[in-house]
Amino acid sequence: MTMLHSQTFPQESTEYRAARNQLLEEEIELRQRIEQIAEKRRTLPLGGKVPENYAFHKPGSEEVVLLSDLFQGGKDVLAIYTLMYGPNSQKACPMCVALLDGLNGEAAHISQNINLAVVAKAPGQKLENFLPSRNWDGLNILSSFETNFQSDYNSESEDGDQWPLLHIFKKIEGDVFHCYTTEMLYCNTGWEHEPRHVDMLWGLWNMLDLTPAGRDLNWHPELQD
Repeated sequence: MTMLHSQTFPQESTEYRAARNQLLEEEIELRQRIEQIAEKRRTLPLGGKVPENYAFHKPGSEEVVLLSDLFQGGKDVLAIYTLMYGPNSQKACPMCVALLDGLNGEAAHISQNINLAVVAKAPGQKLENFLPSRNWDGLNILSSFETNFQSDYNSESEDGDQWPLLHIFKKIEGDVFHCYTTEMLYCNTGWEHEPRHVDMLWGLWNMLDLTPAGRDLNWHPELQD
């Protein structure tokens, strides 16, 4: 039996320890692979220069927030999550809401390192009516209504359907460049489940994956009114 560490737990069997150690070796290999991919992500060349200084709107006010204004506090990196909530949507996507509920709690820590915003195509009034139900006090929520941001950055179909993506931008000497998008959403992976392109952000699924039953492929979070 490989000794990876000296810890055991009450009344565990030798079969459990052997299987757990084998799994632990694979978890270490996975962690190393994740680090390798993160390094490759950091060394990507710059993407394209942002074609315009998009004018977003703050829900509940007349305030216009330009894309360039989102680079605050001397930080030159901006993450934008596109919330699936469009002009014709009856409600915001429950899956996006579940992700953002968790991200809201992390936002203060994230914002110590990079800038973070959430953009939805829904008009400002529609967002204003929705937001009190969520208490997202840590997230900078903006409306991209009447802009081409979603369509330019492939977060919207030709029919106006909204897609949930995370985009990363970098500001260099006054110019803003696209760096990264969670493009696995577009891929036909051949898996029986969703692409899980933003699972790295999502504590809900990562927690369930640690349990004996794992995540239920037929279960999705629901909005709580």
